[in-house]
Amino acid sequence: MVVSVGVLYYCIGYTGYISTLSWDGASPQPIPIGTQNYTRLFEDPVFWKSIAHTGIFFVVTFAVQVGLGMFFAILLHSKVQLGVLYKVLIFIPVVLAPATMAPVFRQIYAPEGQLNQLIQAFGPRDFDYAWLADQNTALMVVMSVAIWQSTGVVFVLYYAAMSQIEPDVMEAARLDGAGNLRIIRSIIWPGVRGTTLAIAILTAIGSLKTFDWPFLVTQGGPAYGTEFLGTQIYRVSVALSQVGYGAALSIVLLVLALSVAIVLNIAGKDKEASRV
Repeated sequence: MVVSVGVLYYCIGYTGYISTLSWDGASPQPIPIGTQNYTRLFEDPVFWKSIAHTGIFFVVTFAVQVGLGMFFAILLHSKVQLGVLYKVLIFIPVVLAPATMAPVFRQIYAPEGQLNQLIQAFGPRDFDYAWLADQNTALMVVMSVAIWQSTGVVFVLYYAAMSQIEPDVMEAARLDGAGNLRIIRSIIWPGVRGTTLAIAILTAIGSLKTFDWPFLVTQGGPAYGTEFLGTQIYRVSVALSQVGYGAALSIVLLVLALSVAIVLNIAGKDKEASRV
């Protein structure tokens, strides 16, 4: 364990050292440049685009996943026929590799793809919108694909959390005349508050590390319209051979992830304390 932790923190420390170099990753003599990579980073408009996309991605995916995950969990906690089948169907996207599904979604959202064909069936027959060629719709596509894959995990977490709520409590509430909305607001939502906080932390860190879907579906484009910190780090470090600058981005990503986790934890504890 000591060795594992040591290797982990050595890698972080070495990345911090590389971030102070002007290095292409292959040259035997990197040039020390101090904090210039960090100065460049804060003057880089693509970096701020990546931060903005990360914020939008977190807010949208968190809100939609929590809504869908809780809806499915509540629905399947009631007596629904073929409940096991529905659970499997909801969870299947989680185990599918993004590399195998990315071509499918590129085809669905292509000008001649299935989405435009569906719109043509109920609307204008010449509708051939290029969803992945527009900055705004390309980001929307990336978020929709991420939600499609991750909702199954949120559903499982909520389903397990709701299993811990005593059925007698809800039965007593129903005998007192409480409706479904009142039970959700007064019993279920407080009962899954800790799970929601955990989902918020996981979604926030996942948003900061987002790489696979934007890289595989849009490759960060068009015009950096779906650029995230992960895709930017890969682009500058590998495609542009600016390893020092990529390391500086990685250190900033690490600091942001730790800060978000700490802030969300403190916010969650403050809410719990205010309820006592």
